[in-house]
Parts: sequence; structure tokens; C-alpha cells
Amino acid sequence: MSLHADAVAVLSGWTAPSRAQEELRERYLAHLHGAPDGMYRAHFPDHLTAGVLVVDTTGEQVLLNLHRKAQRWFAFGGHCEPADATLAGAALREGREESGLTELRFDPEPAQLDEHPVPFCDPRGMVHHLDVRYVAQAPEGANHATSDESLEVRWWPLHGLPDLEPAMHELIAIARRRFA
Repeated sequence: MSLHADAVAVLSGWTAPSRAQEELRERYLAHLHGAPDGMYRAHFPDHLTAGVLVVDTTGEQVLLNLHRKAQRWFAFGGHCEPADATLAGAALREGREESGLTELRFDPEPAQLDEHPVPFCDPRGMVHHLDVRYVAQAPEGANHATSDESLEVRWWPLHGLPDLEPAMHELIAIARRRFA
């Protein structure tokens, strides 16, 4: 099965938790049905991306990265690559690469969809990432590292989070519920 076929199967089988998430699910599927190469960065102006939010074993801390280009704190994620066999695998790969964590308790069911503009992704103009987000839990005492894509990676306590987009707060709540 191709990555494209996997993404169609995953999104077709995913039950969206809200009307807004259902509208995004339908948008992503329409994109994929109209774009056989819609999984990859080369597809302009929109393409799917995959990411993962990492929480600690207590659910009281979140591991975030200060994205080098965006200059904002985010969960881990990015572009799908030709070697990725599945959407979940792409998210897990991104999480491992960007966090330096080799072991993660990864939930293979999508947690959230988020479409967002990315002005620095492509020199041709504004791109929209159609992000499929997953959640994972780091083992106790896991050591993280900062990748070339980040300025910093660090644990944030829930009571002292940096300025995050509302969707990130929703994703944190989903992760805490899934690993409770």
C-alpha cells in the first residue's frame, strides 16, 4: 500500500470528534482524491504533513520545540518523505528526529487535524499544511535533544506553557485523556 493509499484509508476510517474536525477530514480526503502527489512537499499549494505531540508519563508536561523558521513553539512534525510507508509512521519518524527521543509510546490513531498557512515553506508562495496530528508519551527519564530544525526543545509544565495556538491546547487535552 502506498503512503497516499494509507492516508486515504486512515482518514476515511477516522471518526472526527467535532463538526469542525469532520469538515477538515472531508477537505483532506478531497485534496487526496484530487492529488495523487498531495502527500508531499512538492505539491503546491497544499500538502499533507504529519506530527506528534509528546507528553510525559504524568501528563503534566509537554515536550515542545522552538521551530527555527517559525520562531514559535510547536509539537513535532513535518513533511512526509518517499520512504514513509504510513502516515502514523511519518509522524513517529518526525517526532523521533526532532525530539531526539528513540522510545515513544505512540498512539497510532490520529488525534487532531489542523490546516494552517506556512509562508516560509515554498518560494512559490503561501502553502497550507494539512496536518494530521498524533500523540505520544515519553518514558520516564527520557533524554531529548535539539535537532537542526529547532532552536530549542524543552519540557513545559501545563501551568506555564508558552504562547500556543488554540489547537495546540486542544491537542494537549487529547493527549492527556489518551494516556490517562
